[in-house]
Amino acid sequence: MKKHNTVNMLLTSYLLFLFPCCVVASEHKQNETRHFDPVTNGIFKQTCGACHFAYQPGLLPSGSWEKILSNLPSHFGEEITLEEKSKNLINEYVRANSAEYSSAKRAKKILKSLAGQTPLRITEIPYIREKHRELDANIFSKPSIGSRSNCIACHSAAEQGNYDDDFVKIPN
Repeated sequence: MKKHNTVNMLLTSYLLFLFPCCVVASEHKQNETRHFDPVTNGIFKQTCGACHFAYQPGLLPSGSWEKILSNLPSHFGEEITLEEKSKNLINEYVRANSAEYSSAKRAKKILKSLAGQTPLRITEIPYIREKHRELDANIFSKPSIGSRSNCIACHSAAEQGNYDDDFVKIPN
């Protein structure tokens, strides 16, 4: 038994010496997650969540978040006033957790679909639009949903960062 373990250790060491890139790639894949991290920044959650669902920063690239935060006086038709300290804390949080830095597989798909674009709305992301392509547009105007941006109306686990089909229920 000892001899077998020694051979395995030697073989593993040899392979690691010859193919270290494979180990790095393998570790990277293990660190990827299927879901977005839930929103953990209290200021972001309180400020943004006061009017709408506090979207996970990984749903947009950092450039999009930068555009959104630089245009708060006209935030989708609303005037948002923030103290500079709060704005800076929110900015740090969304940049550090934006799609480029998210470990969620969907964030990578979002970035790939954008091909360098920086949309202001999550609903403008080609990957998101493709995921909703089979839905009749009238669904989004139902009073129970209201608009395409109301993710939590159908995605019951959205606050936990889980947008899997298993947790989708379109309300009446």
